Order: sequence, then C-alpha cells, then structure tokens
Amino acid sequence: MTNHWVDIRNANLILSMGGNSAEAHPVGFRWMVEAKEKNNAKLITIDPRFTRTSAVADYHAYIRTGTDIVYLGGLINFLLTTDQIQHEYVRAYTDVAIIVKEDYGFHDGLFSGFGEDKRRAYEKSSWSYEFDERGMVKEDPTLQHPRCVYQLMKAHYSRYTIELVERVCGMPREQIQTTWDMIAETARPERTMSILYALGWTQHSIGAQIIRTASMVQLLLGNIGMLGGGVNALRGHSNIQGLTDLGLLSNQLPGYLYLASHEEQEYREYIKRRAKQPLREGEVSYWKYYERFHVSLMKAWFSEAATKDNDWCYDWLPKLSEPLYDVLHTFERMHHGEITGYFCQGFNPLASFPDKNKVSQALAKLKYLVVMDPLAIETAEFWQNHGELNDVDPSQIQTEVFRLPTTCFAEENGAIVNSSRWLQWHWRAAPPPGEARPDVAIMAGLFHRLQGMYRDEGGAFPDPILNLTWPYSNPEEPNPEDIAQEYNGRALADLPGPNGTISHKRGELLDDFGFLADDGSTTCGCWIYSGSYTRHGNNMDRRDNADPYNIGMTLGWAWSWPLNRRILYNRAGARPDGTSWAPEKRLIWWNGERWAGADVPDFPWTSPPSAKAGPFILNQEGVAHFFGGSLLAEGPFPEHYEPFESPLDNNPLHPDNPRAKNNPAARIFPGDRARLGTREEFPYAATTYRLTEHFHFWTTHARLNAIAQPEKFVEIGEDLANELGIKAGDWVKVSSKRGYIKAVAVVTKRMRGLQVEGRTVHHVGIPIHWGFKGVTRPGFLTNTLTPFVGDANTQTPEFKSFLVNVEKV
Repeated sequence: MTNHWVDIRNANLILSMGGNSAEAHPVGFRWMVEAKEKNNAKLITIDPRFTRTSAVADYHAYIRTGTDIVYLGGLINFLLTTDQIQHEYVRAYTDVAIIVKEDYGFHDGLFSGFGEDKRRAYEKSSWSYEFDERGMVKEDPTLQHPRCVYQLMKAHYSRYTIELVERVCGMPREQIQTTWDMIAETARPERTMSILYALGWTQHSIGAQIIRTASMVQLLLGNIGMLGGGVNALRGHSNIQGLTDLGLLSNQLPGYLYLASHEEQEYREYIKRRAKQPLREGEVSYWKYYERFHVSLMKAWFSEAATKDNDWCYDWLPKLSEPLYDVLHTFERMHHGEITGYFCQGFNPLASFPDKNKVSQALAKLKYLVVMDPLAIETAEFWQNHGELNDVDPSQIQTEVFRLPTTCFAEENGAIVNSSRWLQWHWRAAPPPGEARPDVAIMAGLFHRLQGMYRDEGGAFPDPILNLTWPYSNPEEPNPEDIAQEYNGRALADLPGPNGTISHKRGELLDDFGFLADDGSTTCGCWIYSGSYTRHGNNMDRRDNADPYNIGMTLGWAWSWPLNRRILYNRAGARPDGTSWAPEKRLIWWNGERWAGADVPDFPWTSPPSAKAGPFILNQEGVAHFFGGSLLAEGPFPEHYEPFESPLDNNPLHPDNPRAKNNPAARIFPGDRARLGTREEFPYAATTYRLTEHFHFWTTHARLNAIAQPEKFVEIGEDLANELGIKAGDWVKVSSKRGYIKAVAVVTKRMRGLQVEGRTVHHVGIPIHWGFKGVTRPGFLTNTLTPFVGDANTQTPEFKSFLVNVEKV
C-alpha cells in the first residue's frame, strides 16, 4: 500500500478493481464502510462477478477478465482529452515535461528494440530520456515538444477510445462513462480516490503493468501521497508484504536490494549501477546511498569477514544467469530432472502452483522432498492415489518425502507485516502440539550440521557457510527478538554525531537507517526495517492508538516502514509552496523551518519548498514516472495484451500482428505453450477467487470452516446454465487443455454473458480452497486447470484468465 488501511476512511471515492475486499479482507473492509458512512464516499466495483463488495457498492460494472488495461487506458485518454487532470500536481510532481530519446518508438503493439536482445524480448536502450552535456534530463516546461512524456502519453492512449473499451471489455458504454465521470471528479484537490486491488490484478501475464496503469491514473488526478488516495495492494496473506521486504524473491536481497547478474563480476560496477545519482539539479535520489545499505547488510551476514579489501564479500554472493529463479522456472527444471531435492517451507505447490499435473510429475522426479508445514498438505502426499482427485501410481514414484511439523504464527512470538507496511508484534497464544518446532529451530539445526560438515570435510566454496554470522543468544533456536534486532541494525564502532558528539556507542541498536554507513561501521539486516527495534525498545509492540488529527494517523501504534511513515510520497500531499492542497486533505506542511504534520514527512525534513526538490525521492528525477523507462519488461507505457488463453482470436488493438496478441515479453516454456487451449475447444473464460469462509487451504482443516463451506463448487451465470441444461446443484465437469475438475454447480445472477467483439463471452468462477486433505469434503484442486505462464516481471502465475469447457455429468 502507498497509504494504509485506516486511511481508506478519508477517501471520497473508492475504486475496488482486481479485488473483492468484503470477501477476502472482511476486517479491513470496515474502513470502506466507514468512508461511506462518515465521509459520504462512493464505492465502485469493477469485476467479472457481482461480488460481496459489489453488494454494498454504489455502482458495479462488469468487465471481461484480463482487460483491465483497456479500461484504465481508456480512462487515461478520457482524462487527458477532456482536460480533467490536476494540472499543478502533474506539472510539478511528474515527468510530463521530460523529453524522451529520438529512437524510442511504438508500432503495432511492439516497442522499439523488440527482438534485438538474445536473452530478453527487448533491447531497452531506446527506452530512456534525452540528456544534456551535464548528464541531466532535458525538459520542455511548455509540454509542446513532440517527444516530451506528456505528448507521447497522449498519443499512446489516444487509441483507447470508449468504443474500444466497450468492444474489448464487454462493458456497456453507459457504465464506462458513469464510472469515468465519478473518477474524474477526484481531480479536484479537495477530493481523493483510493484504488484497492489484490490478486485480481497481480495474477495475470500483464499484472505489473495493470498496477502501473492504475498508478498513472492516480498521478493524473493528483491522488498519490494524498490523504485518502494512493494505489493500495490488499495482501492475500499476512506474510506476503514481509516476504518481499526481506528479499525472499530469488533476485532480491533484503530491503529491495538486488543480487548481481552474471555480467556484474566487479563490485564497483554493481554499486555504480544501483547507487542512482540525481538526473535533475537538487534532487534527493535516495538510492544514491545504496552502498550504505549493501555494506551494512554484508556486515550483518559476515561480520569481520566482510572488509573493504574483499569488497565486503561481494564475490560470495551469487551472480544470476537468469533474471528470476522463480517457482515456474524451478518446477520446469524439476520437470526435466535437473533438480533432485526440494525444501518446501510454508508452501503447498501441488495446490498453489499452476498446472497441477505438471507439478505432480515434477515432484515425482525428485530423490527427496522435505515439507515443513503445520498441516498435512497435499504436496506431502502427492505420491498417494486419491482416485480422480490425485490419480497417480505410487509404485512408480520413488521420491522420499520427509515431513517436519512446524509451529503456526499463533504458537510463537514475532512480527507480521500487514498490507499497510505495519510491523505489528504478536505474542504466543499457545504452545505447539506434538513434535512441532519453529521454522527457525529447524533451519538453525540444518545450518549447524552443514557448517560442521564443511568445517570437518571441506567442500566446494566453503567460505560463505563457514563465515556466516550467527550472533543469537540461543544458537539452536534464535529468538524473534534477536532476529528483529539484527534486521534493525547496530553500531560496530562509535558513530559520530553533530558538533563532535557520538550519536551511537559501539554495540548500540540504531535509531534509523539515516545512521548507516558504507565504511563497515554499521550492520543492518534490512535497511527499511531500521527503526523498528532501537536502543529505546521494540517499536513494533507499541499499542498507543492516539489520533491527534482525527484522520486515522496513529503513529504510536506498532511501527511502519520506512521510519514509521504511514503514507508514502506524502510530500506530494502538499502544494509545491508547502501549503496544503485543501483544508480537508491537510497531511504535512512547511512551517517555516521544517516539514511538520500528521505523518512522518517522506522528504528531507529541513529542505524548504524554495529548493524545489521533487517529492518522489527514490527516483533520480525526483518526480513520478508516466514513462517507465526500462524498469518493466514489456515497455515504458502499459499496453493491453490478451491473456495467453483468450476467447478472442487476436488482440483487438493489433489484430494483424500475432506477436502482439499476448505479452511479447512473457516467458513461456515450449512444453507449456503446447498445453494452451483454444476457444474452439474451450469456449468459456474462467477465473479463480477466494471465499470469506476459508483462508487459502489452511481452513479446510478446521471443522467450523468446513461446516460453513463444506464442498467445492463452480459458479456459472443463468444464461450459460440454461444453454448447457445445468441446474443449481448439478455436478459439472470443468476442463482445460491441462486437465479437468468436477464440482457442484452454483447457478447465479452474479455472472452474466458480456458482449465482446460482436459475440457473447461467458465467465466461469472457480474458488480455490478445496483439495484431497482436510476435514471438508474432498475436492479437485482448481490449479489442475490453470496455465503454466506468469507475469513477465514477477512470474506470478496467470490464475485469473484462462479457458475452460463446462459439461453436465
């Protein structure tokens, strides 16, 4: 989230798109209800289904799954052509005036550089700005230059007309216009819109670009950094925010630092590429301090072994030969027999990864599988035959499975990072049952045994294992407090303060990341968490809900990264001169000496408005990006591409270019491309979703949840049911190119046929929760149906758009 849960109550309009918060986030949904009741806010839902959120919305519009960029791109075109944008905000706080390189181009669905890089879809050197002799970006404040970002953006989205949106999305024109008009009203400084999304946006092959398009809408309206604004991800699981924060994605290090590629063998080159210097005079460009964060991390990991002379152990870090070693890449290699052992910790791949049959075949090629989980999950029993639900031959599977029972979060102390970036400490409610042990105890035991083997027997490249720091009071089971302090960081020497003073004595926990150094005098396991557990105590366990400004800004409750800031980019929540945009949206302001207000300023606190530094301090230009440069795989501007399984024969925006039908930058393995279905064989668009009564696959093991939702079902509209002769309660077979499931049919008014490109497209809704384990009635795994392809940037699987057939059985 750019903002936070409670701040939703400050919105004047809420757009729920790509999510269903009343269903999937029922506790957080209270803030949407409060916005409606106390702020007279309106709520719009846009979804292929009429959801529980839609039931309390002021307006609902249906949309074909996978076409969100078309709707949002049309909205951008509408805002620009009708001049309903927040001009002062856009000119001061975005890149609209910056001029783009002359060789940048876009033609028939493809950006310049397509096919010119052997390893990737695009060679991206043309996706950049023009620079002057000082290395600063060139700008045209009049916005008239044909290659300034403003003009390029207008041209790019001029194709996204309301007629196109109606044809492609299947949304009637009057619904499009009504929602666009409601959204355009928030271009006024006294009104803001909060956009809420979840997996309905991320689980597409163009997921990251959908989110970027929403961000562009909010920038045009002046809603980023504002009270009641933002683009807000509603995380589907309490550990997802923490997962990305702590670098558990294969190409990341903690705090959104990045591992080197195999081309970056030299430390100085690695740092130079990431320590971004300002591209406009006077800008902050906070990533210029990258080396401070990196060196402090290496000191946390390798202590005295990390020195300036050995480049802080840079050679010990892996250098990636692939952009991302994601789960799809891993299971593809496993499927080819290239991986022989797999540790499965806190995951249920057989139920959670796409194309269940391929996943099962891959697991069967392992020598061993270690499953660490509190529950008996399907992955641990992939080798057992459960009839149609898991039709395998155990005699042909030689994988040895080790099951290590772990504790769940309620059985241990620690912190959970919620969607708002709040680190909230929790305490153990009960001891774990039986032989269950904390994950850290299991991993500690594994580490000590491996380290002992390297020490006693030697081995290839033992240095990182032998020198890894293990500074915990209980080495066999590190306690959460020790780990939290390691993330926070501490001084390894007396740190200088102002006027010859000492800010921190050697060994003291740091107050925040502003004290990190690149000379080896500080340690920090995750720089964005610095300040969460200081020498003054554990800030995550604070429970002061005082709200002095009565806007839901409770800075004494828990701790939010970074620096306890609750709204990111909040300098943009004030005018360029430092005054508030509107009295009712007062957030931070310049008081003549420093930035003050209801939130922790996301800006140098004593930098006056007269310095004219931009509010987006992590960006080299100091402003927000409409032109994305080379950051994303598909191109600098979001463009619509059809799902890899589409009910259409082509991309309506580029009907004559088959290479632009689907995301040209997405990775799909040859065997998986052969397992894609066509609309002739599988004529219906399917999407997956979650229910309030279950949480992923966990609660199918809980009797009360099993009573509330005991059996797998699929949801189809009344018109489709009538066509197929299906009645509510009938059993149906839903099949894709990859397999089939059977379930009870729920016939509903919540789904309806949409008119797309002159014909009717029907949707089928499939909840995910059931499997062959637990106390619910056994059910087919939904991911039997889904394709093995993901977003081009994150490789998040395309669970939200695929093709199926439906038959009565």
